[in-house]
Amino acid sequence: MEPITTPDLSARPYDLQVERLMETAPDVLYRAWTENFDQWFAAPGTLIMKAEVNTAFFFETVFKPDGQSEAQRHPHYGRFLRLDPDRLIELTWLTGAGGTKGAETVLTIELEPRQTGTLLNLSHKGFPDEESKNGHEEAWQMILELLDRKMMETEKKD
Repeated sequence: MEPITTPDLSARPYDLQVERLMETAPDVLYRAWTENFDQWFAAPGTLIMKAEVNTAFFFETVFKPDGQSEAQRHPHYGRFLRLDPDRLIELTWLTGAGGTKGAETVLTIELEPRQTGTLLNLSHKGFPDEESKNGHEEAWQMILELLDRKMMETEKKD
């Protein structure tokens, strides 16, 4: 199935790419991005997601930027553009201030099997400015490490 429309990123040229060798298998990572987002990223009870092209999703993240401030809620919205089980997830990614600043960006996750896990290639395109791109580039490094750790913990329990 083809997406009904894709974002026009031509006026927002700030892109990033992160590559990480994951210990987790491609099928587990695919499910993490399409079914189990609340096991590693979304705040529990906030996830609305059905992995189908042209289907919208919503979730929130909650974190404290420092030890003394109140927790901050960050809503995330998007829709699936392309899905190829165990290989590729492409979706739009939209957050507010401190995130994509309301810009509909495109996140592509490619999963390539390796003997000891998966080579995950993440590209995130269409940021409105360098500040937003740089913040996400730093965050994605930590988020992918968390994803791998959480999925490995889950696999050990099963």
